[in-house]
Amino acid sequence: MDYPGNLIVVAAPSGAGKSSLVKALLELDSHVQPSVSHTTRPPRGQEKHGREYFFVSDHEFDAMVAADGFIEWAHVHNRRYGTSKKAIEDRMAQGADVILEIDYQGAIQIKNIFANAVSIFILPPSWEELRSRLERRGEDSPEVIDVRMKNAAIEVSQVHKFDFVIINELFDRALFDLKAIVHSQRLKFSAQRRARAETFKALLIP
Repeated sequence: MDYPGNLIVVAAPSGAGKSSLVKALLELDSHVQPSVSHTTRPPRGQEKHGREYFFVSDHEFDAMVAADGFIEWAHVHNRRYGTSKKAIEDRMAQGADVILEIDYQGAIQIKNIFANAVSIFILPPSWEELRSRLERRGEDSPEVIDVRMKNAAIEVSQVHKFDFVIINELFDRALFDLKAIVHSQRLKFSAQRRARAETFKALLIP
């Protein structure tokens, strides 16, 4: 089903800067709305239930899976993450551009469900820089960082399945690239026809 709004899916290995870029985009573009995923992992730092994630128990997550409540869900770092189907569809139906921060498995699943979804992969400039960013973050032990680096190699190997790739070497440049991709999607024929249906009808454009 087509909706007036666009669905933008952003994936990246941990530490590549995905969350910082999406947060900056949301501050600059009020037409873009975040999707809040469900997760079985505990909150980190200042994270709040319903803002960064809906933090749920394994039992609650199982119930949503059984009710077909997710458009995608996946195991990531021994935890589960899922995206609510109804929440996404409601916002897109209202004309909002919805942006998702998810792992590559979820991004591929969503492309199979929403043909018009735009998938973006954020790459670090090098493996050395990625490890350095994970260490500077100060949230994980060296053992956990080693696991994240191994997972990153698997994630990066899937980059060819995405529509767009941004290399986050300089933050401002990467943010400009992200804004450009989002804006360009609004100008595509199919998106304009969905969002400006009355104008197309008045101009007798089928």
